[in-house]
Amino acid sequence: MSRSLLPARLALSALLSFSSLFFFYRSRRLRRLRLSSCPPRKPNPNPNPKIFFASQTGTSEALARRLSGFLHSAGFAVDLVDPQHYEPEDLQSETLVLIIASTWEDGKPPPNAAFLARWLSESAEDFRVGSLLLSRCRFAVFGIGSGSYGERFNAAAREFSRWMKALGAAEMVPVCEGDVDCGDLDEVFESWSGKVLGLLKGDDVRDDEKGLDFIADSDGFDGVDEDDEDEEVVESEDVDMEDIAGKAPSKRSSEVLKNGVENGVREMVTPVIRASLEKQGYKIIGSHSGVKICRWTKSQLRGRGGCYKHSFYGIESHRCMEATPSLACANKCVFCWRHHSNPVGKSWRWKMDDALEIVNGAIDQHTKMIKQMKGVPGVKQEQLLEGLSPRHCALSLVGEPIMYPEINTIVDELHRRHISTFLVTNAQFPERIEILKPVTQLYVSVDAASKESLKAIDRPLFGDFWERFLDSLKALQDKEQRTVYRLTLVKGWNAEDVDAYSNLLAIGKPDLVEIKGVTYCGSSATSKLTMENVPWHSDVKAFSEAMAVRSNGEYEVACEHVHSCCVLLAKVDKFKINGQWFTWIDYDRFHELVASGKPFKSEDYMAPTPTWAVYGAEEGGFDPHQLRYKKERRHGAAALR
Repeated sequence: MSRSLLPARLALSALLSFSSLFFFYRSRRLRRLRLSSCPPRKPNPNPNPKIFFASQTGTSEALARRLSGFLHSAGFAVDLVDPQHYEPEDLQSETLVLIIASTWEDGKPPPNAAFLARWLSESAEDFRVGSLLLSRCRFAVFGIGSGSYGERFNAAAREFSRWMKALGAAEMVPVCEGDVDCGDLDEVFESWSGKVLGLLKGDDVRDDEKGLDFIADSDGFDGVDEDDEDEEVVESEDVDMEDIAGKAPSKRSSEVLKNGVENGVREMVTPVIRASLEKQGYKIIGSHSGVKICRWTKSQLRGRGGCYKHSFYGIESHRCMEATPSLACANKCVFCWRHHSNPVGKSWRWKMDDALEIVNGAIDQHTKMIKQMKGVPGVKQEQLLEGLSPRHCALSLVGEPIMYPEINTIVDELHRRHISTFLVTNAQFPERIEILKPVTQLYVSVDAASKESLKAIDRPLFGDFWERFLDSLKALQDKEQRTVYRLTLVKGWNAEDVDAYSNLLAIGKPDLVEIKGVTYCGSSATSKLTMENVPWHSDVKAFSEAMAVRSNGEYEVACEHVHSCCVLLAKVDKFKINGQWFTWIDYDRFHELVASGKPFKSEDYMAPTPTWAVYGAEEGGFDPHQLRYKKERRHGAAALR
C-alpha cells in the first residue's frame, strides 16, 4: 500500500466511526424523546404491582376487585388500576402487571383500555423502541369472551399478551381465555389466579388444579368491601356476555355450576344470567326458558288500551303471554331491549328441558303474575279473570325461540290449548324456518337492507350472516300461513334505506310488513343509541308510504298505532276486499284449521279490520272501547281522556 494513501484511509475510517457514533447517539436520543415527555418523565409514584381491568359494563372491574382482595389477604399489596387514568409510559417502572381484559366490538378492548392498547401496539411496532422496554416487568393476562365469536374470541387479551412480550415483559403464565359459553368461568379464573399467586410466592406451579379452592379459604376475595363507594358496579343491570365473569361470589357459583351439569352438558342460564334477567322482571323456566308480563298486558287489564298487535290483528293484550323457549340468541343487536343480558350462541349445546314442562311452566308463571295484578288501582275484575286464561303467545322476548330443538312440540302444545302463536325469528336460522310447523303468524326481523348495515346493527355471530339472512327471507315463500317482515327503524342507521328495503320484498314476498320506530330503553354501555336515533311517528309514516309506492301497488298502508310508532303494510290482493281491510285474525277458525290436519292458507282465517285501526283514522289505532289514560308529566297528575 502506498504511504501517501494511508493518511486518507485513516481519515475516512475515523469519519465513518464518528458518523456511526453520531447516528447511534441520535437514535438513542430519539428513543428517549419518543418514550418520555418534555420535561423528563417523573418516576412512577406508586411502585406496587398493578391489576388493570379492561371493562365496559363493570363486571371485569368487579372481577379485578375480587382478585385484589385475594392477593391482599395473601400478603401482597397491589393497586387496582383503570387504564384510562394511567400513563402508559409508567409501564417502564412496573415490575408486575396483571390484566383482566374483556373483548368488545370487532375484537377490540373496551373504551377504557383503548389508549393503553394503542400505546402498546404502536410501541411494539416501533423499531426505535426496542424489545427491552418492559424487561423489568412480569405479567399475566386473563381474558373474558364468548367462544361463539370465532377468531375474535378473547382477541383483546391475546393482543395485550403479544404486545407486552414484544416489549420485553416476561409472561408468568400463558393467557387464560375464559369462555362465557362453557359455564365454568369461575373455576377457570380460580385456577389461573391460583397459579399467579403460587408464582408470586415462588412456588413451582405446574398443576392445572392448583389454586382451585383458594376462594373458600380467603376472606378478602369473596366480594367487594362493604365500605367501597364503587360497590354499585357489581350490581350493574347492563351485563354484556363478553364481560360477565365474576359478578357472583365464586364459591356459590361453582357449587351451582357443578349441580347444573347433566351428563357433561351445561345449563344455559348460569347464576349470573339468572340474577340479571330476574332483576328485569323475567321468570325463568327450567334452565333455558323465560316468561315476562308486558306493560300492554297491564294496560288492557285496566281497560286503557292494547298494543299495536291489538290494533293490527285483534289480539287481546290482557290475554297475551310473552315467552321464549330459548334465552340464547345469535345476534347482539344495538337496540336490544335487554342490553345483552342473555347468552349468545350459534347452535344448541346446552341441557334441553322438556317442551311440555316449558309450556306448563310458562302458563303457570304468567298466571301468577296476572294474579299479582289483583288489587292494583284500575284493574278490572272481568279483564283479570280473562287474563288468567291466556289465548295468545308471543314467542319472542329476549333470545331466539326457533333455536330450541323441540320448537314444533311447543307450537303443537300451545295450539292444542287454543293459544295462538306469534313467533319471531332473527333471520339467522333458515333451516329451522323451513321445518317449522304452521304458526298463527311468523315474523322475520329485517333490521337492515344491506350487508354492512346488518352487521353494524345486529352484530351477528355467524360469519355468513348475510347469506343466512337472505335464505331466511326466501324460506317465507313456502309458508302458507301469515308471514311478516318486521322492520325496526333507527335514525342514522337504517331509516334512510327505503329503496334497499323495497328490494327485499321480492325475496320473501311477506303477507305483511310491520314498520316500527326503535324504542329507546335508556342509556346502556352495550348500545350507542340515544334519543336522536328514535324516529317520530311522522317519520315512520313517511317511510311506510314510500315503501308502498315502491311496491307498485302490491302493498298498501293498512293500519297504524300511533302510541307504538308503528305502521302496517299489507298485500292488497290478500287482505283488501271491496275496499275493506281484513288484517284481523279469526282465532277460533285458525284453531279449527289446525285441528283438521289439512293444509290451509292465511286467507282462510282472516277477519275484518275495525275502522278505528285503519291507517289515517282519527283514533290513530286506539280502541275507542278503551279509556285512554294520559299522564300530565309537567304536574305529575293524570287524567282520563
